[in-house]
Amino acid sequence: MIVLVLSDFHLGKGKFLSNGQLNLLEDFFENDRFCEFLEYYSTGDYFAQKVHLILNGDILNLIQVDVEGVFTHIIDEGLTVRALDLIYQGHQDFFKALKAFIEKPNKEITYVIGNHDAGMAFRRAQERFKELTTSDVQFCFELQLGGVHIEHGHRFEAINSVGPKDYFVDGPNGKKILHLPWGSLFCISVLPLLKKDRPFLDRIRPISSYIKWCFFNDISFFARMAKVVLRYLYETRLEEYTATNRHFKTTIKLLRQLTIYPIYEKMAKRILKRNKLLHTVVMGHTHMIEWRRFPEGKYYFNTGTWNAMPSIDAGLHEDSTKLTYVKIELSDDSLLMQDACVNIWQGNWKPFLQEASLRR
Repeated sequence: MIVLVLSDFHLGKGKFLSNGQLNLLEDFFENDRFCEFLEYYSTGDYFAQKVHLILNGDILNLIQVDVEGVFTHIIDEGLTVRALDLIYQGHQDFFKALKAFIEKPNKEITYVIGNHDAGMAFRRAQERFKELTTSDVQFCFELQLGGVHIEHGHRFEAINSVGPKDYFVDGPNGKKILHLPWGSLFCISVLPLLKKDRPFLDRIRPISSYIKWCFFNDISFFARMAKVVLRYLYETRLEEYTATNRHFKTTIKLLRQLTIYPIYEKMAKRILKRNKLLHTVVMGHTHMIEWRRFPEGKYYFNTGTWNAMPSIDAGLHEDSTKLTYVKIELSDDSLLMQDACVNIWQGNWKPFLQEASLRR
């Protein structure tokens, strides 16, 4: 069985808005490449093979899709479905490619829910996604296939996760709404304002270095950024459904975490240590390609992203878009791992470039 893991596409309302203007909040421009990718892994040599496609979180950027021009953190089931329909209108080829893929023999799709697409936990949102693609899609927060553990990874950051018991809270008119973490609230209330001036703001790595750079080289934007953030912090301390921001000490702690790049290698080690039957951990969320080999034949992979990733680190300055994914080969009967690698999709003419492989 072939397992393909992709994450962090961040589909929005499409490249252009209904009025013809460029959508500055859109991050995904690779519909054609994604269609080629799924066609490649469902035809030819792969036509009859078992291929399990895993969409590992943040595939849809539901929290940054405005409905009728309004961004809101009061997100219920109905609003999520409306946002999903708007994304479909902007990326119909993407959804059609998923449908065409699953119609081939021995194909499977699992959607792992992340922080930007937290609304996919709503039952009606899952039903609507299945209507747009296939009824065979499975939804979960983490997945284990044999000795392979797959999850998005946002739960390791306080600014981007909430406990499973607190995932929903009672909202206006008795409706269940998402209990959004600080990071999601920030993405909804602050980033749309700042991205009008700096569309790539939330994708720059490392973000802490960029903030420092702005202080010395782009002081006018730094001042605007500080004003917007401080106003947001003040207003959310008074708002009923943003309780995570009411305590000043908590806010400062979360702001510090916002600028610290997470070391997910350590998180993967913890997962492997807790479950001795696991040998491989695959995550996303960081938008950075990673792979590590640990003692006793255990491994960690990060799928990266298909979004453009500008960097102000001279040592990392190269092509900003890499269509990366993790490919794992498991035996059909015992699910023992035969190979695992990080690939860069390049198109039908030369399907992929292999970044790293465990095959000996």
